[in-house]
Amino acid sequence: MAHRVVVLALAGLLPFELGIPHRIFDRARDAEGRKLYEILTCGLAAGPVPTEADFAVHVEHGPEALASADTVVVPASYELGPVYEEGRLTDELAAALAHVRPGTRLVSICTGGYVLAAAGFLDGRRATTHWASAEHFQRLFPAVRVDPDVLYTDDGDVLTSAGVAAGIDLCLHIVRRDHGATVANEVARRTVVPPHRDGGQAQFIERPVPQPERASTSAARAWALDRLHEPLRLSDMARQEAMSVRTFTRRFREEAGVSPGRWILLQRVERARRLLESTDLPMERVAREAGFGTAQSLRKHLLAALGVGPTAYRRTFRASAGAGPRGGEPEPAIT
Repeated sequence: MAHRVVVLALAGLLPFELGIPHRIFDRARDAEGRKLYEILTCGLAAGPVPTEADFAVHVEHGPEALASADTVVVPASYELGPVYEEGRLTDELAAALAHVRPGTRLVSICTGGYVLAAAGFLDGRRATTHWASAEHFQRLFPAVRVDPDVLYTDDGDVLTSAGVAAGIDLCLHIVRRDHGATVANEVARRTVVPPHRDGGQAQFIERPVPQPERASTSAARAWALDRLHEPLRLSDMARQEAMSVRTFTRRFREEAGVSPGRWILLQRVERARRLLESTDLPMERVAREAGFGTAQSLRKHLLAALGVGPTAYRRTFRASAGAGPRGGEPEPAIT
């Protein structure tokens, strides 16, 4: 049976964030094209739910739908009342959350984390929210370990995200965690969004948008993606944009949110995941194709990034069978 995701729509919700779980999870398919998730929306009562915009949304289900959920998602709302002001649930919201079964995976988008925290689900756990609310969130819920600088957190059965687009990143992360990189990448491709932004990537806090006339680093990224199996030097990447290493590094961080070295590592992990899911290549070959050099290095980096080694990952997320196919003083490679 498909994994059931129930989205809790609260008064004052942001329509964009309400739609994120539907947009991402509904497009996840297995190899036969069958849906991997079933998505329901419920409110504190069935019927119209006012939004932050000039329209309401009509939900067919009341809070009893939460009892059937494998995953509950709470998007942001701007009308949380005592939840936001005092850190406590209203009687109506407490009664609704009482339907949630023990062991249900809990997910929040942006200020939806206030609801999980007020219910005690985040006590002792690492969590995040929109950077503008992080300080208030921490004061209100001192038992929560708030990380204001990341896009999302994954604490097993409880996951939280920062604002708006970070909710997309978190939902894609969940699809990737549940069904592997191949399925998540296809969802991202259909949604026309980047397939992966690492949860540890910084939120873009008061960071100016690069001026249009300033050169970007996109050509260097494309160049590097074609050469992940080779040693990559920062100076070579900077040369693709005719920039100094210092300028390139600064602008790369402005545009990608991470250092060039971190970005390359993430791309290599992603390539290794795809190869493990879709081919029978031996581990040494996967390591070389992904740019890790040796099976030992591949194992080290996958354990650090995913918590499992390549053999266990292939066994869990196997998608299909069949293999696909300087002069002077050497400069240190980025990785």
